Amino acid sequence: MRAVVQRVIEASCKVSGNITGEIGLGFLVLLGIEETDTDEDLQWLAQKIVNMRVFGDENALMNKALADVNGNILLISQFTLLAQTKKGNRPSFIRAARPEQAMPLYERMITELNKFLGKPVATGIFGADMKISLVNDGPVTIMMNTRDRDNY
Repeated sequence: MRAVVQRVIEASCKVSGNITGEIGLGFLVLLGIEETDTDEDLQWLAQKIVNMRVFGDENALMNKALADVNGNILLISQFTLLAQTKKGNRPSFIRAARPEQAMPLYERMITELNKFLGKPVATGIFGADMKISLVNDGPVTIMMNTRDRDNY
């Protein structure tokens, strides 16, 4: 699993002009699911996201997690995070999980984030053409890959 976590002041997702999810302070999480991903990957990533301390404390140091700032999450499925660009100019997405495998993992990620965060997570619509708006705070953008846990 790959995730891009952006600290935001606000973020929203629209599908066909309708808002499907929006948040104020928190994380916009773009999630790419690989064909070899497991529930163990999902658990590790969900806990890392919720407990990541990148919000400023009284000394402007990044010491606070989502719960400390009453933050929220907007979770967006994004298979293009699995792009391979080694050959040519057209990315290959061969490692991205097929929808029938990725969708249940995406839905379980929503459940896990809800549980760890203690409140509902806002979402896009899996597989839809989504329009994402955000105000990145900092900017703070963290990339995570469950295949490379030792570096996170």
